[in-house]
Amino acid sequence: MVTAAAAGLAAAATSPAQATGTRARFHTAGRVKNTADGLVQYTWPGIYFEGRFRGTGVGVVLDDADNDYDVQIDGTTAATLVTPGRTTSWIGGLPDTEHRVRLVKRTESPWAVGRFGGFVAAPGGAVLAAPRARSRQIEFIGDSFTAGYGNVSGTRDCSSNGGVNRNTNADLAFGALTARRLDADYQLNAYSGRGMVRNYNGSSPDTDFRTYYDRALLNVDGDVWRKPHTWRQRVVVLGLGINDFSTPLNPGERWTTQDQLIAAYESAYHGFLDKLRARSGPGTFLVVSATDLANTTAFAETALRIVQERNRRGDTRVRHWHYDGSALDRLGCDWHPSAHDHRIISGQLDDYLAALPLRW
Repeated sequence: MVTAAAAGLAAAATSPAQATGTRARFHTAGRVKNTADGLVQYTWPGIYFEGRFRGTGVGVVLDDADNDYDVQIDGTTAATLVTPGRTTSWIGGLPDTEHRVRLVKRTESPWAVGRFGGFVAAPGGAVLAAPRARSRQIEFIGDSFTAGYGNVSGTRDCSSNGGVNRNTNADLAFGALTARRLDADYQLNAYSGRGMVRNYNGSSPDTDFRTYYDRALLNVDGDVWRKPHTWRQRVVVLGLGINDFSTPLNPGERWTTQDQLIAAYESAYHGFLDKLRARSGPGTFLVVSATDLANTTAFAETALRIVQERNRRGDTRVRHWHYDGSALDRLGCDWHPSAHDHRIISGQLDDYLAALPLRW
């Protein structure tokens, strides 16, 4: 389904067009893998593709029956593509001049791969050279808060208004908002319900966020994303711990006391920071974030202690960011932050990053 979102623009879907030589004609900073038929595939939320074209319209070539996308023309959302399938979706009725187009994946799909085949110009137009990569780059690592889970719902019960996917827009999550204000390329490497060592309410005990972090395709066991030389993030914002600590331990879990869970969480977090530091180099800021939970202070206190220990060891570019949740309305699905809340969190992050001695 294609929903037109801007007056004067025509949105339509047709059978797929063949976009030849597309890889050099769009820009993405996300985790993608090339396919034999010239498309790119991906699973992480919030991935975006940017292009330039001349003419009165542009087609978006997709093969994805699971995810929703926004198509933005010159900075304005022109259409929302709801589980488009294998098709070319057209945006027409534009002035006959040069334009910028941006396709962004709104939803999570750890179980299913999306495929993008590039942009195609309407008759008489042309796809132009891809926009240049931005010099500023940020990575966001986290769970449903980072992914923007249910953030455009307006109600906590999403069972009767389309469910979580129809009410999620990763492009309005706090990380995406902050990155765009900084004119930075970014990745949202987020997986709802996953924790550093413990998933929500003890679910899926044989996996956690670390099981999936190295992958480009979350649903492919053993998959590994090959970091390109162009990806050199100067800031990594981590948000893992809400799922570890927000629910009480259940009988039969690996940890019988919260102290045991805290010890496992600390050990795993230090190991994860070791990995990130080795990959990103000594100059990157690793920002360990936390917020207050209703039933425990363990998350906030442990995150701070982890940062203090890293600093004691001599790594002063591991930093602590505690964001205040007292003004959040939590009107997203299942009591998650709403779009309003994400703007508040993003504003706090903007202020925090402005105080870092970044050289980018």
